[in-house]
Amino acid sequence: MADSTPVVRRWDNPTIPDEQMLRELMAKEGLQSYRWSNYPGDTYLTHAHPYFKVLYVVRGSITFELANGESLELKAGDRLDLPTGISHGAKVGITGVVCLEAKR
Repeated sequence: MADSTPVVRRWDNPTIPDEQMLRELMAKEGLQSYRWSNYPGDTYLTHAHPYFKVLYVVRGSITFELANGESLELKAGDRLDLPTGISHGAKVGITGVVCLEAKR
């Protein structure tokens, strides 16, 4: 994985993980997660973070739009590793979204 390339890791188990399971996965990596959520259709304008972001979708869906035009749709259990400084926006799916996020 290049340090400047966003990576999506799809949840490949037929059983969707619950929030506690995802918190435990993050804790095993030494990540301190926090929870956030948004309503259906909410959007985030293009921005970047001064830290490496690790995000898991707990419920619902969200699509990240990268500056290069790439769209990354995440659903329950999917993980996004977003390197420092990557410009992105986002749009929440039709059922809203609940995520766990941590800085690495």
